[in-house]
Order: sequence, then structure tokens, then C-alpha cells
Amino acid sequence: MTIDGILDLMLTLLDKSTAVPFSNKKMVDQEQMREYIDSIRANMPDEINLANETVREQKSIIDNANREAEQIIRKAEEKAKVLVSQEEIIKQAREVAKQELEKAREEADGIVADARAQEKKIKAALAVNLEKTLSDAQKAIANSGKALAKSMDDINSTKEAIMRANGTAEQ
Repeated sequence: MTIDGILDLMLTLLDKSTAVPFSNKKMVDQEQMREYIDSIRANMPDEINLANETVREQKSIIDNANREAEQIIRKAEEKAKVLVSQEEIIKQAREVAKQELEKAREEADGIVADARAQEKKIKAALAVNLEKTLSDAQKAIANSGKALAKSMDDINSTKEAIMRANGTAEQ
């Protein structure tokens, strides 16, 4: 079940709870509320795992780009060795090697930049999702009592850690 679904169940529990006479308070089924909180905690690691997977994918993309760049450089160097027979050919070989090396670096830089942009997009989307979850949970906490407050602190800590990992700070 998704976090949003669990939060909907919590709201339904609050709506169906018995009112305390002469107050705006309600009695909530403590056991059911604990189950919902445990479900939220169980579902949180999926989002954190998504961020970790993004980091692993970025490293893989960067490693692949470096390997491709090394192969292109080796090929350029091999071509240069073949063309060493005459001075003019040597100059041409160096120019070709230089161009291939620059091309390889540009391609590697492009792949790395794309991987970093993808990582930032995923982290930003994750931060937005966590912000919405936090907002929904804060609304629920206003009506649910102290048991949910600890969970909100945990969610806040997770959000802040992700935002720090993304290079942004909460303003």
C-alpha cells in the first residue's frame, strides 16, 4: 500500500472515531493507528532505495563513459602509431588523435552531465513527494495525537537528509 493510501486510512479512522463529549477531541483506536504508522515506516525505504539506486546508476554511467573514453583514446593512439612513417603523416595522426581525444572527452562529459541531471531530477521529485507526504502527515497529526508526532520527526529527518544529498537546504 502507498503512503498516500495509508494516510487516507488514518483520516478515515479519525473521521469515524468517537467524539469526546464537550470537546473537539476524539478517541482513536490506538492499535489501528500504530499499525498505520508502522505501515508508513515500512513504505519509506522504497523512496530511499530509489535515491540509492539513482546514485548507483549514476556511478555506472560514469564508469561506462570512462571506459568508452579510454577505448576511444586507445584507438586514437593506435591510429597515430600506424601513421608515424612520415613527418606529414605524423602531424596528421597527432591532429586526428587530438580530435578523437577531444571528442571522447566531450562525449564523456555529456554522459556525466546527463547522469547528474537525471539524478537531480529524481532527487527533486523525491523531495516533492516527501514534502507532500510530510504535509499530509502534518494535517493528520493535528488530529491524531502524540504517537504520530514521532513519525513526523522521522519523516522530517529523512526529508532533510535527502535535501542535503541533493545539494539544497531548507529555507
